[in-house]
Amino acid sequence: MSQTQGEMCPRFEKAVNILSQRWTALVIYQMLDSPKRFGEIQSAIGVSGKVLSDRLKNMEQEGLIQRDVYPETPVVIEYSLTKKGESLEPVLRDIEEWSSDWIEHPDSKKEAVK
Repeated sequence: MSQTQGEMCPRFEKAVNILSQRWTALVIYQMLDSPKRFGEIQSAIGVSGKVLSDRLKNMEQEGLIQRDVYPETPVVIEYSLTKKGESLEPVLRDIEEWSSDWIEHPDSKKEAVK
């Protein structure tokens, strides 16, 4: 059952709200290939520890990721995508392709100014 473009589907709206929250899509993108530890995600995307912690908790509550604790010394905590999170891969790969085609690389502006 399809809706007209003028009617906003609440599920679509919620999905866009989740993915448009700053850093969320980038965190998911980092985990597409393999589970990651907190420090790996943080250094890859350059987000503060507090914000990353908040996003990870949010994403866990939404069922997009799971947190696995390994009782080693020191304790190892890894974050991985759930099936729900993994299902976003085609969407993020499409955005990746679209950005390659249509978004100017930030460094190209610096080079043009020189």
